Amino acid sequence: QVQLVESGGGSVQSGGSLRLSCAVSGLSFSRSSRYCVSWFRQAPGQEREGVAHIDRDGSTSYADSGKGRFTISRDSAKNTLYLQMNDLNAEDTAMYYCAWRTSYCSGSWRVYSYWGQGTQVTVSS
Repeated sequence: QVQLVESGGGSVQSGGSLRLSCAVSGLSFSRSSRYCVSWFRQAPGQEREGVAHIDRDGSTSYADSGKGRFTISRDSAKNTLYLQMNDLNAEDTAMYYCAWRTSYCSGSWRVYSYWGQGTQVTVSS
């Protein structure tokens, strides 16, 4: 059974930092031949949007909104995905989700097969 479980969300003031984690079970970072693991976010009334992606080769990509502030990484031994978020602002307030796709990375949430339940990030100014 595949499970993705996010943690690390919370409330911070503008300029603060958070580190999100996503523990993955039922899928293996090291044994899967091809995949993309991503962070998406969704604010109330907004479309779900891609934030950052990392593929099996370790290639990363970021949405413009997070470039220079967010860093995606993974620990294959722990089968865990991370998102380090620095210099947060009110526009970063959203529910953050991790997602897995057994293919190349995509900014479209519709093509991802597995999702976590989300972790809330709230940034106050």
